[in-house]
Amino acid sequence: MNKTRVLVSTSTNPWFNLAVEEVIYLKMNPFHRVLFIWRNADTVVIGRAQNPWRECNTERIQQDGITLARRKTGGGAVFHDLGNTNFTFMAGKPEYNKSVSTQIVIDALKTFNIDAEANGRNDLVIKDGDILKKFSGSAYREAKDRGFHHGTLLINADLSRLENYLTPNPKKLAAKGITSIKSRVTNLNLVNPRITHQGVSDALILAYLEYYNEDKNPNIEIEYISPKSLSTLPNLEQTFSEYSQWNWNFGKTPQFTHAMDERFSWGGIEVYLNITNGIIEEANLYTDSLDPTPFESLSELLVGVHYDKDSINTLIDNLLTENQDSQDQINEFQIWFIGEIE
Repeated sequence: MNKTRVLVSTSTNPWFNLAVEEVIYLKMNPFHRVLFIWRNADTVVIGRAQNPWRECNTERIQQDGITLARRKTGGGAVFHDLGNTNFTFMAGKPEYNKSVSTQIVIDALKTFNIDAEANGRNDLVIKDGDILKKFSGSAYREAKDRGFHHGTLLINADLSRLENYLTPNPKKLAAKGITSIKSRVTNLNLVNPRITHQGVSDALILAYLEYYNEDKNPNIEIEYISPKSLSTLPNLEQTFSEYSQWNWNFGKTPQFTHAMDERFSWGGIEVYLNITNGIIEEANLYTDSLDPTPFESLSELLVGVHYDKDSINTLIDNLLTENQDSQDQINEFQIWFIGEIE
């Protein structure tokens, strides 16, 4: 007999919440059907095959204290804040049916007099005159014995911030991977100003339990989870650690190249970088400077270094101490080069 569970995260840490999802999908008993409700604070979430340097303005993300998180499902980059409610459904096969979980969400929104409809495979939309506006996107995973459906609900998200973080600085990045397609989106509070995260959460839970005839079952209790609470979810601590690592969020990026060039008073320089798994695999620097030695050294030193400002800055600082005679050239190059790295 299937056991029905409702999990609610009290954490807004995206790495924790994505780890909970992963454990639900891979480690939990397939005879447990699950609804998981969660929110992330100020986060850019990218798909598993995406390049953060191509999809996002990583410099602004760092400056504004935004968290970057990579999920293990496909799809495009999205911005989450506390105005965005997330849901996850998991069920064993043959019970699993993404049409069922989609309908549960639609039924829950009827509580707020919102007539939502599925549009294609992934989106939920509402009509604004003749225009369809998206307020929810979904992704799916399936294994032999279970299926998984997660999605977003824009309640009162700050949509103006989407462009702040999901538009990369213009650079010569020739990247493999999946590029996001930006859609026309809207918040549900424009339809019903009284809608809230807590209200939607309660409506989702009720619609979910009613669908499985469990709404009168006294044995079902909402399980509240956080990084500080004990959890019955297996392997959660290890999975949380994995999602928190640079190697996952940046290092799993598909191979890409970064080409740049500039002219200085002492000569011109061209830089070509090949990056694999977030690590500089190949670096070529060409210059007509009268003293090319520091840049020839830098070509070799860059190989194996993380593609990020701090790592490269430290490398050039060390180069400066070893090339005092070329200090002015290296300083000028450093300011430009670091500015070009996202």
